[in-house]
Amino acid sequence: MNLGKYKNLIFYITTIAVFSCLMYYFIIEGQTLEVKENIVAKTSSGSTWENFLESFKTNLHHPLALLLAQIVTIIMTARLFGWICMKIKQPTVIGEMIAGIVLGPSLVGMYFPEFSAFLFPKESLGNLQFLSQIGLILFMYIVGMELDLSVLRKKAHDAVVISHASIIIPFALGIGLSYFVYQEFAPEGIQFTSFALFIAISMSITAFPVLARIVQERNLQKTKLGTIVITCAAADDITAWCILAAVIAIVKAGSFASSIYVIIMAIAYVFLMIKIVRPFLKRIGDLQAGKNTISKPMVAIFFLTLILSAYATEVIGIHALFGAFMAGAIMPENTKFRTLFIDKVEDVALVLLLPLFFVFTGLRTQIGLLNDSHLWMTAGFIILTAVLGKFAGSALTARFVGINWKESLTIGALMNTRGLMELIVLNIGYDLGVLSPEIFAMLVIMALFTTFMTGPALDFINFIFKSKKNQDEPAHENDSKYRVLLSFDKPESGSTLLKLAHNFTHKMNGNKSITAMNIAPVDEMHAYDINEYEDSQFQNVIETSHDLNLEVTTLFKASTDIESDLTSITNKGHYDLLLIMLGKSMYEGSLLGRLLGFTTKIINPEKLLNTVKGKGNIFNNSPFDDFTLQILDKTNIPVGILVEKDFKAADKVFVPIFNLSDFYLLEYAKRLINNNNSQVIILDAAGQIRNNIEVKELIRSIEQVAPNHITLYNEKKIEKEFLNAQDLMLISSKSWKNLIDTKSLWLSDIPSTLIISNP
Repeated sequence: MNLGKYKNLIFYITTIAVFSCLMYYFIIEGQTLEVKENIVAKTSSGSTWENFLESFKTNLHHPLALLLAQIVTIIMTARLFGWICMKIKQPTVIGEMIAGIVLGPSLVGMYFPEFSAFLFPKESLGNLQFLSQIGLILFMYIVGMELDLSVLRKKAHDAVVISHASIIIPFALGIGLSYFVYQEFAPEGIQFTSFALFIAISMSITAFPVLARIVQERNLQKTKLGTIVITCAAADDITAWCILAAVIAIVKAGSFASSIYVIIMAIAYVFLMIKIVRPFLKRIGDLQAGKNTISKPMVAIFFLTLILSAYATEVIGIHALFGAFMAGAIMPENTKFRTLFIDKVEDVALVLLLPLFFVFTGLRTQIGLLNDSHLWMTAGFIILTAVLGKFAGSALTARFVGINWKESLTIGALMNTRGLMELIVLNIGYDLGVLSPEIFAMLVIMALFTTFMTGPALDFINFIFKSKKNQDEPAHENDSKYRVLLSFDKPESGSTLLKLAHNFTHKMNGNKSITAMNIAPVDEMHAYDINEYEDSQFQNVIETSHDLNLEVTTLFKASTDIESDLTSITNKGHYDLLLIMLGKSMYEGSLLGRLLGFTTKIINPEKLLNTVKGKGNIFNNSPFDDFTLQILDKTNIPVGILVEKDFKAADKVFVPIFNLSDFYLLEYAKRLINNNNSQVIILDAAGQIRNNIEVKELIRSIEQVAPNHITLYNEKKIEKEFLNAQDLMLISSKSWKNLIDTKSLWLSDIPSTLIISNP
């Protein structure tokens, strides 16, 4: 073995030496081939350090280096503002829109002009624009895929009436508004028709993706209201983009008559996509039925369809984004297939490329141009017109078709959400030269305001029409029931926690209530497959409840702030115990992880689980991950945190008592004995039980009800075999922390462990 080692070493050294000498020989010989008078020697008057600095500055301004620096800055800023907006219960798109304005001339450009000129020089904006356009094309492809056309077909009657009214009313008001602002704000040489049509379409657009996320987050997706508003938004999306395509054709052609050929070509394109391309893609999609992956040739076909569709509409003259939207809308309707494909596109489009568009828009938005009261009054009038047309138009139409006032106003508030879709329309108008910088800035402010007002408007409507029952609170018929809430993120975790809850409540019959809750991140779901997502999350829980003959209530919520929603539901629901899984109920890690939206944690709680399972060491000796610590801090009921090691049932239970503050664990041990006939071993680790009359009486009372089910141990040393023989260990959060701090040898041998924290 040693001989082989030296043999390899000798070969390595010999190879390096021989070929290094060979290279040196050719270099020396090659220099003799130089014609001296043709060789220009590079000379520099500066020092080596100055030469390095000069080279470094050149590299900093290289187009690729500059683009990468822009992308890093943009993504970090967008995620920061998006996270801030999420914490104040606003859509993250609001934060990303604000981030664009902050990095533009309205803030950074005004107060840090040198930095702005370095990071966003004019000559670099072309690269940024084209890259952002790629992001928009991918985004519109996703928007098209997220439309559930089957819902439109089934529930289109009232929804289409509301949707089209919500377009025609603000469209008409937009044209009326144009009449008053045309002379002052229209760019020179732009016809009134072109200007008016773009103002009108900017008044009538609705942001379908943002609306869908708000509907999910507020748990409206299963209600009649949620179905109507999603259908309205989908119909609005399709109609608005068709109108926009016609408007672009008219603007480019100069008049309606001149645009006839473009519109005819656009109709032919739509016919071709629906009647020929769509069936072709469906047949291809059917080949993937039942598979969990999409092959690379399939991916290539669908991406080529996207690119060719976008190219066709750009050449026709109705913009590439319409082609991308159409390509998404005709994708095979198989939910699983669309989900797989969206997952391939979404992260790159939404996290990497789309923020570039927000900043590019921000670089165009010069709020400083609105430098007097008249201009701000005009901006206010534009906002008022937009809200009046969209909010009031949708609400009054909904009321006219028979929907009650609360739901009508809710539909109006949601349809008034403009978000990113508005910015897309405005940028198209700006690129076509139809919108001046002043009117562009006003309309961007309108987009921000109408999107921002959606959340507060919904809260205000709910406050006015205050219902008797909160959607987040299950109805409680009997306050004497013992209520257990279990929160899980993975289906298998929910099943395990339900078994544990059953062990605590099995014999309580009608005096118990078990609720299984799944709070899912909004960005993990798509508007069209939320029901399927919910069913898949609860499938294991439902099956386990049937196996146990156990009645369980399910509670599903889409959320942008899981931690806050979990603690809010827990505190308002009058529960007696919350069960969560350590390392399984965590969706966010460190602050940086939250800002960047990492799906894997920077401070990974799996380290703790691996240590407990004997697979690793703990470098951060915190007893819990960040998410669990926040739950413990904010909930006002007992919390049980399960460290799961193949938990099946709590037949043999070990309860170590390290100090007097751990005695509350005996109440939980008593529940397991009474409801599950568990065999419980109490370890008097500190020797304090035998001297405590109250605790001894409690143990005696348990023995009288269930003889031979509780045993008191006084052993100083616990063997590995003993720990391996147990099904479950109950331990206080304080004692658990002590085990972690002391790196106890128990950690690698303990059974499934329920860490119980008393508030």
